[in-house]
Amino acid sequence: MSATTYDAVIIGAGHNGLAAALHLSAKGWSVAMFERSGHIGGCVATDEVTAPGFRSDLAAANLSLFAGSGFHAHYAEELARHGFALAPAARPFASAFPDGTWLGVSTDLDATAAGIAALSQADADRWRAMVAAFPDEAQHIGGLLNTPMTRSALLKFLWRTWRAKGAAWMLDTARMLMSSSRAWLDREFENDKLKAMMASWGMHLDFAPEVAGGAIFPYLESMANQCFGMVLGQGGADVMPRALAAAIRERGGVIETGVAVEQVGHDGTRATAVTLSDGRVIAARKAVIAGTTPAALVDLTGPTPDPRYDAQARAFAPAPGTMMIHLALDALPDWSAGSELQEFSYVHLAPSMAAMDLAYIQAKSGLLPTEPVLVVGQPTAVDPSRAPDGKHVLWVQVRMAPMEIKGDAKGEIAATDWAQAARPFADRVLDIIERYAPGLRGKIVAEHIMTPADLERWNPNLVGGDQIAGSHHISQNFLFRPVRGYADWSTPLKNLHLIGASTWPGGGTGAGSGFMLAQDLAGK
Repeated sequence: MSATTYDAVIIGAGHNGLAAALHLSAKGWSVAMFERSGHIGGCVATDEVTAPGFRSDLAAANLSLFAGSGFHAHYAEELARHGFALAPAARPFASAFPDGTWLGVSTDLDATAAGIAALSQADADRWRAMVAAFPDEAQHIGGLLNTPMTRSALLKFLWRTWRAKGAAWMLDTARMLMSSSRAWLDREFENDKLKAMMASWGMHLDFAPEVAGGAIFPYLESMANQCFGMVLGQGGADVMPRALAAAIRERGGVIETGVAVEQVGHDGTRATAVTLSDGRVIAARKAVIAGTTPAALVDLTGPTPDPRYDAQARAFAPAPGTMMIHLALDALPDWSAGSELQEFSYVHLAPSMAAMDLAYIQAKSGLLPTEPVLVVGQPTAVDPSRAPDGKHVLWVQVRMAPMEIKGDAKGEIAATDWAQAARPFADRVLDIIERYAPGLRGKIVAEHIMTPADLERWNPNLVGGDQIAGSHHISQNFLFRPVRGYADWSTPLKNLHLIGASTWPGGGTGAGSGFMLAQDLAGK
C-alpha cells in the first residue's frame, strides 16, 4: 500500500509548528501534523488541573511576544475570527521585598518613575531616558532577534544597522549582548531594589545575574512591559493554539493528536517520510519539520551525514529545571507590601541579585535551593474568566530546581527523588510566599504540583524540567543554537528541518522559528 503524501509533515503541534503549518497552508502547501500528546500547543496549554472551573496555564502564560510578532501581524484577523482574544495587563510585573516594600512596572510611566524616584531620582531619570529611546532601540535589537542565523541574512542586518545607527552603537549593543545582568545593571542604575526587580527576568531564561549574556532580557522585558504592558490569552493561554489549529484545519491541514512519530525515513541524504506509532508511513514531498529537541531528532533519524551534528545535538544542554505549583484560591494573596500588588500579572519574589545567584548555583549543583526564586502569576487579576465568580487561580514558577536531587542546601529535606521531595519542597515555597502574603494557605481550595520530572513526562521537550528547552547561554545561542552551521533550522539531511525553543531565536511565544522557516520554504 502506498504511503499518504503531503507537501510538509510536521512532528509535534507546538506553537512554532502550528505557525509553520498555517503559513505553509496559506501558501498552498498540503500539511499534516502529528502530536504524541493528547493536546496541541506544546507548552502553551491550559487545563483545569486543580479543580473544576479553575483554568491554569501549565507552562507558558505570557503571550506578549506572540501578540507583537510578525506572524500575528500577518494573521491577526484570521486568528481573531477563530476565537483568538487577548487580556491586556496594564500592570505587568512587580517585585516584593522582605522589608515590606514593593516596586513595580505599569504602563503609566509617571507611576513607575515615581516608585523608582522614591528609591533614587537618578535612577528614575535614567529609566525615563531608556523608555524614550526604546522604540528606536527595539527596532534594531528586535531586528536581530527576527533575523535568520544565516551568513547572508546577518550581513544584510549588520549593513542596515551600521548605516542607520553607526559603528559605536553596534559596539555598545554587542557589549550589552555579552554582559551579565549584574554588570549591565551596575553600569546603568544605583538602587539595589530596582536592579533586583529587573534582574529577575534573567532567571526566566537561565541567566542568573552573574551569567554573561543575560543583560538583554532584563532590558527588553522591562522596557517592553513599560511601553506596551503584558498580554495574556483570554480564558487561558491555549486560546492561541486553538485558534491556530482551527485556521489550519479550515485551510485543509491535518492535525492528529495521540500519535507519535517513531522514525524519520531518509535515503542517507534527504528526508522522505515519517513512520507513526500506529504503523502508518506518511510521505513528505517537500519538507519534514520537527518540533523536538535536537537529541530527540537524532533519535528519530539515526546517524546523519554529519557526525559532528549528531554529537553536538546529543550534547545540547538544558537549563536547570522548574517546579510549577498551581493553586485554586478563594481570594488573591493579601500582600503585606500593599493591596496594589494584587493588580499585577506577575509578582517576583527574588529579593536581591545575590539571592538569585545563590539559588542558581545551588540548583546547578543538584541541591534544592535554600530560597528559590519565585514567579507568582495572578492571571485572574487580569482575566477573571479563568475561575468561578469571586475565585482565583495562582501559579508559581519555582526557579531553579534540579532534575536530579543530590541534596538539600537547607539540610531539611532528605529525599533525593521528586516523588518524595515534591511535598516538602512545595511547602518551602508556600512558606516563602506566606512571609510576603500571610494567610495564603487558608485561601487554597486545591493545588496541583508539577515537579521537573512531571514536566518532562508531560512534554519530553522539557528535558530535566527545563521550561525553555535548552540553555540560552552565549555558547548555545545565536549562531550556535542548536549547532554551529545549523542555526538556520536546517539539518545534515535535506528537506529535514528543526524548529522550536531549542532553535534560534529560542524560548518564548513569539513563533519566530516556525514562521521564519515557513517563509523561507514558501518563498515568503
